[in-house]
Amino acid sequence: MELNTIERDDIGAAAEDLVVPPAATRKVFVKTYGCQMNVYDSQRMTDALAIDGYAATDAIGEADLVLLNTCHIREKAAEKVYSELGRIRELKAERAKAGREMLVGVAGCVAQAEGAEIIRRSPAVDLVIGPQTYHRLPAVLAKARSGEKIVETDYAVEDKFEHLPQPKRAELIRRGVTAFLTVQEGCDKFCTFCVVPYTRGSEVSRPVAQIVAEAERLADAGVREVTLLGQNVNAWHGRGEDSEEWGLGRLLFRLAEIPGLARLRYTTSHPRDMDDELIAAHRDLPALMPYLHLPVQSGSDRILKAMNRRHMAKDYLTLIDRIRAARNDIALSGDFIVGFPGETEADFEATMQLVEDVNYASAFSFKYSPRPGTPGAEMNDQVPEAVKDERLQRLQALLLKQQQHFGASLVGKTIDTLVEKPGRQAGQKVGRSPWLQPVIVDEKAGEIGDIIRVRITKTGYNSLFAELA
Repeated sequence: MELNTIERDDIGAAAEDLVVPPAATRKVFVKTYGCQMNVYDSQRMTDALAIDGYAATDAIGEADLVLLNTCHIREKAAEKVYSELGRIRELKAERAKAGREMLVGVAGCVAQAEGAEIIRRSPAVDLVIGPQTYHRLPAVLAKARSGEKIVETDYAVEDKFEHLPQPKRAELIRRGVTAFLTVQEGCDKFCTFCVVPYTRGSEVSRPVAQIVAEAERLADAGVREVTLLGQNVNAWHGRGEDSEEWGLGRLLFRLAEIPGLARLRYTTSHPRDMDDELIAAHRDLPALMPYLHLPVQSGSDRILKAMNRRHMAKDYLTLIDRIRAARNDIALSGDFIVGFPGETEADFEATMQLVEDVNYASAFSFKYSPRPGTPGAEMNDQVPEAVKDERLQRLQALLLKQQQHFGASLVGKTIDTLVEKPGRQAGQKVGRSPWLQPVIVDEKAGEIGDIIRVRITKTGYNSLFAELA
């Protein structure tokens, strides 16, 4: 998944039509790839840079600093970064001809994994900074502006949590009525396909006091829905306000007490960390939305073992039954990897059967991509690309069918919708359903931030249409 992207023609056009900002104002353009954690990190980088006099811009042509916040989960994601850097090099050269400086930085997981190799491959890059050190950006930029090439990837996650910048209330209001909030980083699971333990480090949980304080600031700025983030968010555990160790379920109950916060979500989860307390939260906490992203990756026990998932397909299915027994309207989402080394047709059919058994409301599915440094990249029996392609098409067809069936099942039902933003078309607003779908309503149905009762009238490709109930 790629978020906040700009097309190739946008960068090309920017090179031809540069905008010169006032001398007293520096501007930063941040392009974000990958997961919700990167979206959150990009916002925090912008917050840190605001202290150094940088204002965020959506126009790369007027930026004094361009930052690519990168993802390293799949090979294509990393290669997209290098391709983008090639286009930005041309823009930087145009800026130099006009006598104006443009600094270029690479942040995130590709930066952490490849470090100085990025500067070697892309000399236009001035700084490389890992995902745990963006609070050091002002100091790093000071060195880069003096002409020094900087690689800053040494970190301790505790430092990041201690030095998170606090954006001004006006900036939080500008960002809208939904927000991400990081509570956990890193991973101790070491799935054989995944680079996260090597780029984000081991599991670290943010203290309760910090989480509650940030959530209160968000609520004070008008945020109605918060999504808690972590590579293994349901592995979160921290010292609570009563000095006892809390799990994620208890934290959710605490956050639900904050005035103004009406909705809570969390992502991404691991099946092995779904404990009784968290399942009970889905049963007993109205603010916790009935939507759960719970990746399984494969339906084959043999492949799950090779992936080091440390659970079997039947364990996952039993867990799903327990969750649905606690909250019968819950919608499930998942992740799937097709073509992991050694995957046979029988292994793939086991995945298809698991999908049939669960009946997902949505899901993400990908071809296996060997990542250097992971055990999976060294395994024998790599699956041919043509076989991966064919299997992925079959899986995605089934997942799309299930997604469309779920959407159709909501037609005629009355649901609560959070009015989130103006619609793309005049006369419309866009809301958010409890199951994370966009809901298109008349602009007079409610104000942004309202939670309104609507009746679903029809479905679109990825959205619902509704009238005020």
